[in-house]
Amino acid sequence: ERVFNLSKAMSQDGASQFQEVIRQELELSVKKELEKILTTASSHEFEHTKKDLDGFRKLFHRFLQEKGPSVDWGKIQRPPEDSIQPYEKIKARGLPDNISSVLNKLVVVKLNGGLGTSMGCKGPKSLIGVRNENTFLDLTVQQIEHLNKTYNTDVPLVLMNSFNTDEDTKKILQKYNHCRVKIYTFNQSRYPRINKESLLPVAKDVSYSGENTEAWYPPGHGDIYASFYNSGLLDTFIGEGKEYIFVSNIDNLGATVDLYILNHLMNPPNGKRCEFVMEVTNKTRADVKGGTLTQYEGKLRLVEIAQVPKAHVDEFKSVSKFKIFNTNNLWISLAAVKRLQEQNAIDMEIIVNPKTLDGGLNVIQLETAVGAAIKSFENSLGINVPRSRFLPVKTTSDLLLVMSNLYSLNAGSLTMSEKREFPTVPLVKLGSSFTKVQDYLRRFESIPDMLELDHLTVSGDVTFGKNVSLKGTVIIIANHGDRIDIPPGAVLENKIVSGNLRILDH
Repeated sequence: ERVFNLSKAMSQDGASQFQEVIRQELELSVKKELEKILTTASSHEFEHTKKDLDGFRKLFHRFLQEKGPSVDWGKIQRPPEDSIQPYEKIKARGLPDNISSVLNKLVVVKLNGGLGTSMGCKGPKSLIGVRNENTFLDLTVQQIEHLNKTYNTDVPLVLMNSFNTDEDTKKILQKYNHCRVKIYTFNQSRYPRINKESLLPVAKDVSYSGENTEAWYPPGHGDIYASFYNSGLLDTFIGEGKEYIFVSNIDNLGATVDLYILNHLMNPPNGKRCEFVMEVTNKTRADVKGGTLTQYEGKLRLVEIAQVPKAHVDEFKSVSKFKIFNTNNLWISLAAVKRLQEQNAIDMEIIVNPKTLDGGLNVIQLETAVGAAIKSFENSLGINVPRSRFLPVKTTSDLLLVMSNLYSLNAGSLTMSEKREFPTVPLVKLGSSFTKVQDYLRRFESIPDMLELDHLTVSGDVTFGKNVSLKGTVIIIANHGDRIDIPPGAVLENKIVSGNLRILDH
């Protein structure tokens, strides 16, 4: 009977006293656990570990306060016309003569916390080769160096690393010592994963090697505001007269510094500066999951699929109602970040990310997303940019596109080849035999000519010889136990290839 009443009391909405007591007890337990962990920190780790654990405690406190999906679907509205500007309109204003002085107000920040695991690579994802032996990081440095040389400016590059990527990234940075780009790094926080049942931290001490490797996680890119502030870099740049950061994912090869957007920020047509600009682009059927900009309680607000009540998920995914999604290319005022961070006023929804550790333990990690803070800034704006500014490499299918002749590389920037007759990107689906980068590279003797390709699907044990050309729709399916070798020089136009085709050296 008592158990029944307890669960009934817990399931009732409204913060009943009972829930409040449970909550307070849980917070106390977590606080004690975190204090225990902190006592294991050495003197040189103590300060930043304390900052991390304090940050986690704040996040955990908010996590316990929040109930259910964080948006009330009835309040979601389409953003007003003028709150999302077409890129063409911004570009039409042209550029001022003093573009160098505008560029000198800019800092480029790349989110570099991710590993290459989903593509079968060890170490930071930014060190995977994407084009002519160049890695994501190489291309980024080349782009900014090109800007600095062309306009005689000093735009610095800042990498936000995580404890997973910091060491490997720093080792490689030496190779850029002679480039005309100052490179800075700072680290994302390191938060403890919590047991899904008890909600207590899994970690027993501060170390993150051996059996403790899985006890910690970087809490999503929303952590940039606190980490950047805590690192001291924010104040350094403000002291140097910098005014805006351009933040983007390091694996988005389309996220180059755009002078027109920068000019719009520095010299707004109505004289009123934006504190936050989010680049959005039109959804296609492939982008149903991306976060979208909405109007909510009078402010622009980013709504992610995880925040949508189940009954409305299909409506959220529809291309007709929400036509755009967030590219995660963001332009943010440094002074505004400082002000909001000091007022503790940056409000980002908590993303609860469930994971299962290798030993089978179910944990959750609490994360936030950088774009979700848009509603905390004044005078924010969306800019609807061309699809070419969103070119993320998440899979080897994406890698095939950016390595191919669909794109040409110039000073670290990829642009769609002029020989491609229509500006859309082909749809490419490579099967599980291609998931890992090394397998993918082994299966292509050279990257096929894809200038006239619309759609490619490859499934099973398939290899491609040199100088293959793919046009229209090409589907290649090797059934289980079969293998298909596409011969060198083959031209496949609107073809389905199935069965078994072995080409052996004689």
